[in-house]
Amino acid sequence: MVGLYAGRIRQYRKVLILEKYVINGATTLHGEVEISGAKNAAVAIIPAALMVDGVCCIENIPQISDTDMLLTILKELGAKIRYINKSTIEIDARNATYKDAPYDLMRKIRASYYLIGAMLGRFGSAKTTMPGGCNFGVRPIDQHIKGMTALGADVDVKNGFVYADARDGRLHGARIYLDKVSVGATMNIIIAAALAQGRTIIENAAREPHIVDLANFLNSMGADIRGAGTDTVKINGVDKLHGGSYAIIPDQIEAGTYMVAAAATGGEVLLKNVIPRHLECISAKLRETGTIVQENEDSVLVKGASTLRRVNVKTLPYPGFPTDMQPPMGTLLCLANGTSVITEGVYDNRFKYMNELRKMGAEVQVDGRVAVIEGGRRLTGALVQACDLRAGAAMVIAGMCAVGTTIVEDIHYIERGYEDFVGKLNALGADIKIVDFPDNDDSEKIISVV
Repeated sequence: MVGLYAGRIRQYRKVLILEKYVINGATTLHGEVEISGAKNAAVAIIPAALMVDGVCCIENIPQISDTDMLLTILKELGAKIRYINKSTIEIDARNATYKDAPYDLMRKIRASYYLIGAMLGRFGSAKTTMPGGCNFGVRPIDQHIKGMTALGADVDVKNGFVYADARDGRLHGARIYLDKVSVGATMNIIIAAALAQGRTIIENAAREPHIVDLANFLNSMGADIRGAGTDTVKINGVDKLHGGSYAIIPDQIEAGTYMVAAAATGGEVLLKNVIPRHLECISAKLRETGTIVQENEDSVLVKGASTLRRVNVKTLPYPGFPTDMQPPMGTLLCLANGTSVITEGVYDNRFKYMNELRKMGAEVQVDGRVAVIEGGRRLTGALVQACDLRAGAAMVIAGMCAVGTTIVEDIHYIERGYEDFVGKLNALGADIKIVDFPDNDDSEKIISVV
């Protein structure tokens, strides 16, 4: 099953074939949807499995391209990967060896930087590419480097690669204060410190649910990590990690995306396999728009309002409103009556998708990290791009709400983080097809606007 997503861009008789979403809009979502495992947890847990001296059985793995590529990288390093079923895998990294990881795969995913911590912990050395993934602003790895250096590694960045070597062959515990709250750096340091000698204390740590999930995974394999989910995390290094079983938490952002999709289309959707507490920041903001959100033990029911109200949104680290939910929420607010303001508090340049919404008739103005949306406008079908993973999801939501046909390009971004996105939406009543187009086609010719 590794390599499942290689076909989204194909070469056929010297013509590049691209797959795009064709969305017939003005649909309403109804029904039930099962939420998959958390992408942001899985992409750290899979590299962390490299350090385990035994067999890891990991359940609730999302079937997305990012996890697929990370599993391929582990196979290249010598790990054995066995699928129990589509969402449960066994990873046996006991015979893994230190060597350069595949460049072409590592440069495509942001989460490749977790291999720095995992390889340092396992081998005492690491060589990775600079992280790839979505491009929506400067996302430096300086806090990662600061953490690894504090743990006793010499780190050098040159020619697009990150080189790291533990000075004594093994990392040593340290007190590390992060200059800014960084989810990636917090998780990377936790991974590296799990096998370091002595105690590591991370101060000003990020608190997202997937950080807690990573710590719980490592603890279930014999690590000693305390305080995950608070701003101070303490890791007592151990000599080895043993095998075991672990189930990844449900995906907060996938769930939030379907919640917004239900609200935007005026539908009624029951989300199953969720942790409602992780969704509170999203649920609260949706309720402000007039959307009904009913929480159960492990499910959430979302009912769209007949008229959406304007709201202001500011993205913040957890437990604030997630930056990954900002693009879907921006689409929703294009449909709400009145003027809404979105302030992006995490990244510098996450409003590229606003240009795509303008193509569909939205009235938006962007000034730096602030977007002003004049809502209540009718959206119409257009040819749009998925600028990044979450912006792509926003374009799909916009297409389902728009009158006419919308074509979404660059769908490989979307498939980095949403398992069976089209299948799940179509089961709820959407009308979306994955269609092959040659790269020299004129897609706009098939867009029909009522």
